[in-house]
Amino acid sequence: MSEPQPDSAEPAAAEPPTATATPLPGDEFVLGPKAPVDQPSASPRHAGETGRGLLAFLRELPVLMLLAFALALVLKTFVVQAFYIPSGSMEPTLMPDDRVLVNKVLYHPHRNDIIVFEDPSGQQTDRGIVGGLFHWLSEGLGFARPANEDFIKRVIGLPGETVELRDGNLYVDGERVRQPYLRGPPDTRPYGPKTVPPDSLFVLGDNRLYSNDSRYGLGFVPIDKVVGKAFVTIWPPSRIGWLH
Repeated sequence: MSEPQPDSAEPAAAEPPTATATPLPGDEFVLGPKAPVDQPSASPRHAGETGRGLLAFLRELPVLMLLAFALALVLKTFVVQAFYIPSGSMEPTLMPDDRVLVNKVLYHPHRNDIIVFEDPSGQQTDRGIVGGLFHWLSEGLGFARPANEDFIKRVIGLPGETVELRDGNLYVDGERVRQPYLRGPPDTRPYGPKTVPPDSLFVLGDNRLYSNDSRYGLGFVPIDKVVGKAFVTIWPPSRIGWLH
């Protein structure tokens, strides 16, 4: 007698699926060194914009230069100006070849100020239009070397004051005035007493023995000839500093 067969066969155990690696977007499978990535070159549109920007700058450059030139002229004429020191009459405060800046805004003279002023005699060198323009520009930059045009001295006597020099000492209205800026042997030559005229100044160089000033040659300086007050030395670098 045969054995009964099962009504249904049991399903065979399923084999596990074989694992596969499916690359995803952006995955890299590289053996060895990574290849360099080429950088995209600038687009023609970007290059065109750069060229147009450069051309626009070049077109505006003359206008910018004219504006800078105009600003420099305004500053030189009304605000501040550089001056060249041609001689040793103000040693040791100022040395030959120094450059100083002069304040020209609403200046009112005070004793001991170092001032720049035009030749009181009113003599000016005729250079013509072109030569005068170049001289004016170079003078404003402190490179001109004027001969007998502009002077730089120290204010000693104000309008109405009586000035006297005696035994190397300075007296104003009979009172002795200290002169801490003087160096070297004293100048004992006498002067005065003399009264400074209205609207004028009595000026002296710090290097008294070698200075053409109100004592000898220049005389009293009209206030309307004063250009301004020198307040700082700007050249050479070793001598940069405020003036006192």
